[in-house]
Amino acid sequence: MMGERTVLQEPLFFGFSLERHVPTDHMLRSIDRFVDLDGVRAHLRPFYSPIGRPSIDPELLIRMLLVGYCFGIRSERRLCEEVHLNLAYRWFCRLGLDGDVPDHSTFSKNRHGRFRESDILRELFETVVRRCMDEGLVGGEGFAVDASLIAADANRQRGVPGDEGLPATKVSRAITEYLAVLDDAAFGGATPVTPKFVSPADPASRWTDAAKGPAFFAYSTNYLIDLDNAVIVDVEASTAVRQAEVTAARTMIERVQDRFELWPARLAADTAYGSAEMLDWLVHEQGVEPHIPVWDKSTREDGTFSRSDFAYDHAADAYTCPAGKALVPRRRPFKQPRGNAPKDDTYRYRASTRDCGPCPLKPNCCARTPRPAR
Repeated sequence: MMGERTVLQEPLFFGFSLERHVPTDHMLRSIDRFVDLDGVRAHLRPFYSPIGRPSIDPELLIRMLLVGYCFGIRSERRLCEEVHLNLAYRWFCRLGLDGDVPDHSTFSKNRHGRFRESDILRELFETVVRRCMDEGLVGGEGFAVDASLIAADANRQRGVPGDEGLPATKVSRAITEYLAVLDDAAFGGATPVTPKFVSPADPASRWTDAAKGPAFFAYSTNYLIDLDNAVIVDVEASTAVRQAEVTAARTMIERVQDRFELWPARLAADTAYGSAEMLDWLVHEQGVEPHIPVWDKSTREDGTFSRSDFAYDHAADAYTCPAGKALVPRRRPFKQPRGNAPKDDTYRYRASTRDCGPCPLKPNCCARTPRPAR
């Protein structure tokens, strides 16, 4: 017999359990048993006023951010909508069925206010790392470091030439912050090179074509990873230039030594970290064995001689050029030997003008240097 549709009638009382409606194999259940946010309120208490209207519970905001991270919800506006609708998200955030979801602007207000001032997100990150160490997931013997490009929310078509600078009439929070970090090694002070374009909307971002496609404005997120179980032990944001990424790597290595007493024996990285300064710092100052390809720009592709064409005599500390002439760092005799490194840490080996000037191989050696007049 065909049944009839029952018209919905609102019950006077009903019982509903969120606990029963979240599957036992849901990812948030696996995460929830490890989430311990008891210290959040104590850490943030000095940054709240003792009077006034009660604020949104900071633990709720942190739990919502964890949901957004785990499920790839990048927009905070959308995150609020998803938490409002999804029962599992409500269960994880301890909202129940009728709990109010905070407005998306609450995240921006806290991020640029008390979250930044208290460095609460760094505190939570390091708490997770310590938990991983307690569980034996971090070996601390071998690390790897690398950077990922993060596209900035800046229109690439509206960049202004870097040598012209920012428009003097346009003042915003982004520009104020940019000027405040000009001397920071990870941002403006990382390299003296003037960027090709600067974004007026986000001047701290960097114009880059490192992705081997159309250039765009971006930042770099630098990760230091323990090799035992691929646990991220530190993270540092920087501008998207190689010098800043190398500086961020040094900052992270020193920080894990200070915060966690982790002293790695080995460091794996790509060629971007294989500069002479970085390798010298790792080996001689940190005692770390680098597994890093050397940053070697000695091979020439314009038909002139490369460094490998010059033979080095270690005992004499001199090079011999393809014409058989000697290149030495000093030609003046000094009463006391000078063994100190130059101020710029660059040793220069020069040939004699009498040998170099009339040499028939000069076009293949110093193509841009004119022959001396006879």
